[in-house]
Amino acid sequence: MMPATMAGMDFMDARTETRHIPLCVDLDGTLLAADTLWEGAAIILLRNPLMLFPMLVWLAKGKARLKHEVALRSGRRAEDWPYRQAVIDRLMEEKKSGRELVLVTGAAPSVANDIAAHVGMFSSVMHSTDALNLTSSNKRRALVERYGDGAFDYMGNSRDDIAVFEVARRAIVVSPDAAAEKWRRNHDAERLDTGKVSALAPLKSIRVHQWAKNVLIGVPMILNHEVLHFDAIVSVIIAFFAFSFLASAVYVINDLSDLANDRRHAKKRYRPLASGQMSVPTALVLAGCLIIASVALTLLLPWKFAGVLAFYACATTAYTFVLKRKLLVDVFTLAGLYTTRIVAGAAATGTELSFWLVSFAIFFFLSLALVKRYVELHEFEDKDGGNVPGRGYLAVDFEMVGQAGVASAFTSALVLALYVHSKELQEMYTTPWALWPLCPLVLYMLLRIWMLARRGMLHEDPVVFIMRDWRSQLTMLIGALLILFGAIGPQ
Repeated sequence: MMPATMAGMDFMDARTETRHIPLCVDLDGTLLAADTLWEGAAIILLRNPLMLFPMLVWLAKGKARLKHEVALRSGRRAEDWPYRQAVIDRLMEEKKSGRELVLVTGAAPSVANDIAAHVGMFSSVMHSTDALNLTSSNKRRALVERYGDGAFDYMGNSRDDIAVFEVARRAIVVSPDAAAEKWRRNHDAERLDTGKVSALAPLKSIRVHQWAKNVLIGVPMILNHEVLHFDAIVSVIIAFFAFSFLASAVYVINDLSDLANDRRHAKKRYRPLASGQMSVPTALVLAGCLIIASVALTLLLPWKFAGVLAFYACATTAYTFVLKRKLLVDVFTLAGLYTTRIVAGAAATGTELSFWLVSFAIFFFLSLALVKRYVELHEFEDKDGGNVPGRGYLAVDFEMVGQAGVASAFTSALVLALYVHSKELQEMYTTPWALWPLCPLVLYMLLRIWMLARRGMLHEDPVVFIMRDWRSQLTMLIGALLILFGAIGPQ
């Protein structure tokens, strides 16, 4: 049996030997839970789709040239990227032990140097140049030339890193793809735990819970007493999914365009794209498939619905890239987008759209859009007049937004009262007086939401909240029964 002192000396020798072995660290997918090239290219194309053609020219000159040009134009800063905390913690431990840390990446020089300076633990940086794409075999060759075969440790994550793993003294595999994980198991290499990645990340990114908003498509059918018409029901179901698929595609694109702001947000930073649980290529494929599915369903409906859906697509795209950053324009746009769902329902079923219904919807949804902004302002920590990230509001706008939202709630109830008293409703319902309680019901629903928001108890989209909240559901059920009684009750 080896004496304890000798065992201790061997352990110290191993620690000393490791201390003199440099630890080389990959960037994309390893230190970062993102790919700098894909994300930078996506941001540029979302700003200007015509940049695709210059990108193809740059790619023809080599991937290294593409990386350089994308880095210059993406506007990404070191603090905009999602860092893997487990990797940062490991590097801090290695740094404290006296190890040399080297960032070795295929990213462009500006990206690599900016991130290295931000992290502040790397003694040197190896990166791509205009002439050399420092990945896979090129990275392997450069490291062997600099340190020697088996004279460095390497931390990586992907198929491209396998070539480097094979010549490293020790491989540390981080959040590996399928090929890297297979290599790790075959060679019994270390795997650094960076937390569980949900397989449901793509499903979370399309926000199925937001589809609840699209039940508004069925409102014209219900109010025009066509709920027993089979053709109308089928049309509403098809329109519901066509709208939902398109809206989900827009959510994905919106998350792509707003990555930097989302990563600075206390809650939004956990979204699949912002956190790195879903890659940019996956997001682009997902959005494309959703758009194709939406278009396919739209072909089964009247052309008027296609026109409304096209208008919605244009309006929501404009909102995503421009309008959501404009003071007040954003909430009017949101109210219009909600109302567009009702218009789409009328177009899908061929139902005549009531002026009163549209007027009520605009004020009702304007109140909900304002409460959505109110909640964001309420959660914003800086109450001293600072800018709210990604929005056109200041923290001091908090009370003004609340006042406007409550006023809009009362206005919607007023429009509803005028409608109940109108000749159109008197002719449509046999017992029109039964609809008068709808006015206080609407006010109860909206004012309750505003009170919850004021208390800091509303943490989601208000329309989705209404669909989930049992009190709101009960209120809507009572309203539906009143409408039914008004339609078939005694005169």
